[in-house]
Amino acid sequence: MSGILQRLGERLASYLTRPRPNLRPAPVAGGVDWREHLQPCDVLLVDGASKVSAAIKYLTQSTWSHAALYVGEMPGLERDGTPATLIEADMTEGVRAMPLAAYAAYNVRICRPAELTREDAASVVRFAVGALGQQYDLRNVLDLARYLLPEPPVPLRMRRHLMMLGSGEPTRAICSTLIARAFHSVRYPIIPEVHAEHPDGPRFSRRHHSFITPRDFDLSPYFGVVKPTLSEHFDYRAFPWHDQGSA
Repeated sequence: MSGILQRLGERLASYLTRPRPNLRPAPVAGGVDWREHLQPCDVLLVDGASKVSAAIKYLTQSTWSHAALYVGEMPGLERDGTPATLIEADMTEGVRAMPLAAYAAYNVRICRPAELTREDAASVVRFAVGALGQQYDLRNVLDLARYLLPEPPVPLRMRRHLMMLGSGEPTRAICSTLIARAFHSVRYPIIPEVHAEHPDGPRFSRRHHSFITPRDFDLSPYFGVVKPTLSEHFDYRAFPWHDQGSA
């Protein structure tokens, strides 16, 4: 029976990761190639267009449905002859390396860990690269089937917990868990919980990695948002409006 559930889970995963009909990415205008502004350990958040992306956005109440870790060019790390500089967890392939071109047409956000040391950055990259090839248990069909509901009837306070129902294995393929584990391996905070008060200030505990979603990197006070357009010496007075005469 477990083999049957595994194959059924794989079919569901294949269906859920297909693009939604008549939906095309609509990248925000800016005129700057964001791919030139990435640094190792940057987290790339993606506004996905697949069926499962819609459910993830609903459950997390966020624009971002996917997260990948930028590791830079590394010897032997490529896909179809192209340098693969992103490590991500995919629902059908497991942990894989992908080129930046995979998300060139999507809305993305770059989240950069603040003050991460060179040694710890190298450790985070090693953790992610070391996970390449790992597969996820798709036998729990209910974990996948619930995403088929366009708007699951789930109260807001329960949506985060819904991400951890069942075996937990399929939800790890939602991608942010792998990245959270990589940062937790060097004790870097993402969205910590207040654990106890202390005379010198509050003490925190790490939120379990299976509760970390893509939007948490955007919300985290310990990750900065990199906006390439603004790093190019943006001058609003020279902005190339189509109609220069209108207010």
